Amino acid sequence: MKKLLVYLKNYKKECVLAPLFKMLEASFELVVPLVVSAIIDVGIAAKDSGYILRMCLVMVALGLIGLVCSVTAQYFAAKAAAGFGTKVRHQLFAHIQTFSFSEIDQAGTATLITRMTSDINQVQSGVNMVLRLFLRSPFIVFGAMVMAFTIDTKAALIFVVTIPLLSFVVFGVMAVSIPLYRKVQERLDKVLGITRENLSGARVIRAFHKEEEEKSRFEEGLENLTSMQNYVGKISAFLNPVTYVVINGATIVLLYTGAVQVDLGNLTQGEVVALVNYMSQILVELIKLANLIITITKAYACGNRVSTILEMKSSMPVNLTRTQDVSGTQAIENVPMVQFSHVGLTYQKAGAESLSEVDFTVQKGETVGIIGGTGSGKTSLVHLIPRFYDVTRGEVLIQGKNVKDYPLEELRQKVGIVMQKAVLFQGTIRENLCWGNAAATEEELYQALETAQAKEVVEGKEGKLDALVEQGGKNFSGGQRQRLTIARALVRKPDILILDDSASALDYATDARLRKAIRQMDGSPTVFIVSQRTSSIQHADKIIVLEDGQVAGMGTHQKLLEKCRVYREIYESQFKKQ
Repeated sequence: MKKLLVYLKNYKKECVLAPLFKMLEASFELVVPLVVSAIIDVGIAAKDSGYILRMCLVMVALGLIGLVCSVTAQYFAAKAAAGFGTKVRHQLFAHIQTFSFSEIDQAGTATLITRMTSDINQVQSGVNMVLRLFLRSPFIVFGAMVMAFTIDTKAALIFVVTIPLLSFVVFGVMAVSIPLYRKVQERLDKVLGITRENLSGARVIRAFHKEEEEKSRFEEGLENLTSMQNYVGKISAFLNPVTYVVINGATIVLLYTGAVQVDLGNLTQGEVVALVNYMSQILVELIKLANLIITITKAYACGNRVSTILEMKSSMPVNLTRTQDVSGTQAIENVPMVQFSHVGLTYQKAGAESLSEVDFTVQKGETVGIIGGTGSGKTSLVHLIPRFYDVTRGEVLIQGKNVKDYPLEELRQKVGIVMQKAVLFQGTIRENLCWGNAAATEEELYQALETAQAKEVVEGKEGKLDALVEQGGKNFSGGQRQRLTIARALVRKPDILILDDSASALDYATDARLRKAIRQMDGSPTVFIVSQRTSSIQHADKIIVLEDGQVAGMGTHQKLLEKCRVYREIYESQFKKQ
């Protein structure tokens, strides 16, 4: 949490002025009981209505000045807190963008979103509350006690006893309840998790007729949450009656002592009223301080969660400079476009390698098919080319140069990839396609759409390229989303095109037209096609068959049918053996 405070350095003035104005407000508040005392002892005792009116105007003036100070303090505190939250959020977002897939897998997407939103909001709220109240409440408490001593020493001793007793009750209850509130939050997270699962998997639940079981699971989670909240609520509810018993007991003692002192002529009736007012102020401020500390505790915990992400180092730092000039390498003939040299990949905290001894070369313009069973490492293999993950053994070369030696921006410009899950962003079709190339002309966009077999999709929409795309592309079918994401990759005109099972929703005829159009593209890109269908890759120049992360076979369709058992089994499972 302390490391986050550096983002307040541009708000030093606000961090000083906010508590300063709050303490000014508190000073005026401490003067009010003295004014009341004067009204009783002088104005009412002498029946001087003019004096009473003047002192009432003084109270109104003190209230207005306090209001101005309070609003000013709130302005500076809000400015500092909002600016702090904005800077932390921007820094966290920028830092997450440097993460490789390994760090994102390790942290978890849901956790990153939570820390970007609710955690930072909680920290921002904590900063705001600290600037406004952290000095004000102690100032009022001890200020009231000091003011009591200026009125009467004997009566002030009651404050000396009451303040520690109240503090013990308030902070004792808080110390017990804070850990329990954390447990409440954990149980709430479980309920939210069940809710999210039920909403995202509603169709599966209905398909398997599991509605009653899910209702029971949800109700069980709610019961656990409710029981814990009731338990914490009872402890927290203990705070108010006890504090009011203490404060009312102290007030009774104060009134008794004050009455005795009034009879003896040592105190006036107005001074007794002032002492009671100071006692009330102490009660209110101690309750505020307890709530403030709970807020600070939550903010501190959330700040530590945010700091954990900011301290996480990327395993793939962005190279800002080239390590070598590849222009000469590119001029050499027959240098492979892509080369895997004894590559091994082990995911973080994995017990074994996901890829082992992968070794092959691909020339410019070749089409490579990659096939294998579920979990064989197909996606892992192609993710090494744009360096979404780094190899843990061996090396991956593009045009004779290790991918680690490329600046990430240059490397990613060479590669166009279409992921397994087709993702479209809210906006227009044009805006989505221009992710591939922001400077693309309308002609280039339509050319990419035609190659991706998506031109009819666009022309069928009102507004064509400017047709709206809902979040996640929900207003398009699965096949339409896949074709549009392929078009987005083609707009970039990459040297290497990776289609990671990105035509699974397309019918065989459209899939065949797509592959034919890609082969006829200008520039002859090197194409990697990951697919479960042998029909999608059987015309590739080279087919790589994976089994348990190892290359089980490599060659053309006919060669693999003759010599590769794994490929033959996949083929025969899709086409009945003649």
